[in-house]
Amino acid sequence: MFALARLLVVAFVVLTIVYICVSLYSRSVRRGKLAAEWDEEGMTGDREAFIRQGLKEYDNSLRRKLILGVYIVPMCLVGLIIYLNNFH
Repeated sequence: MFALARLLVVAFVVLTIVYICVSLYSRSVRRGKLAAEWDEEGMTGDREAFIRQGLKEYDNSLRRKLILGVYIVPMCLVGLIIYLNNFH
């Protein structure tokens, strides 16, 4: 039982690092797309406010929530493997 707890703690730490990296990368890509959209359309006004508003919308988007799958999918797979090994 102690080995499982240790595995879960280490997995949680590793998945947290992966989540942070994926989240920062996705946010960076979105920022780049917003800046490219601003440049392509030749908009006038405050560019940073446009990007800030776009990132605010991104924070509430489904894509942002799907990144949480970084935690859910591996943990479910580990649980399934443990179940299948022990009870089948």
